[in-house]
Amino acid sequence: MPKSKRAKVVSLTKTGKKDRLRKEDLLKQIQDNANLWEYVYAFRIGQMRNSHLKTVRKLWKDDARMFFGKRAVMSKALGTSPETEHRLGLHKIAQRIKGQTGLFFTSFAPDKTEEWFEDFNAPDFARAGNMADRDVVLPLGPISRSTDPPEPFPHNMDPQLRTLGLKTTLVKGVPTLTSEHIVCRKGDTLTPEQAQLLKLLLIQMVTFRVTLHARWDSKTGQITDLKPDDAQDTPVGMDEDEAISEMSG
Repeated sequence: MPKSKRAKVVSLTKTGKKDRLRKEDLLKQIQDNANLWEYVYAFRIGQMRNSHLKTVRKLWKDDARMFFGKRAVMSKALGTSPETEHRLGLHKIAQRIKGQTGLFFTSFAPDKTEEWFEDFNAPDFARAGNMADRDVVLPLGPISRSTDPPEPFPHNMDPQLRTLGLKTTLVKGVPTLTSEHIVCRKGDTLTPEQAQLLKLLLIQMVTFRVTLHARWDSKTGQITDLKPDDAQDTPVGMDEDEAISEMSG
């Protein structure tokens, strides 16, 4: 009789050792990069999305290195005090690692780097917990996606629309509202159902951004503050282990 996978015993000693080795490897990678590049930036993420972060990494793959997640390890790698810092002044960057903070290493000219990140943004769909940035009200009649021109939903979407709270009927094969439906009001904290419906409607309400908050200069050891320190501790829809695996490989 085949053994159940549920009966498999996992050694906590082995998993603990593996995690420790991963942290040690990450610490070494960060310190090696601090030795290699001229500048280290502390950056923060607005509306975290792995796909967009991968895009940034890809666009900078020849000119920079990024780390995101495992805040305690990143701080330890840089050093959190003048006595423990890896290089002169780096402890001031470590002190800025909080909330959704990552590290960006580069030797690219600061003015060009900072201009690039100011300009880069990517609209995306809101998730549960995000705040609605506008009213969305669906009028009586056929339901259409927010395209140009509007695209009616196919008939096989009618059951899903009903599960999301819409009162519909099929008219000539098109899901049709029998009464006006308020999807959300500006300022609402979106529920999973609202977020899913907005996605189906192709309505994007959030913007992914990478904001550079502080820059360390290897030549002087000095820190330049670029943005106010207003970190938030809880990302929406993001796991630190997931983030670091995506960005530091």
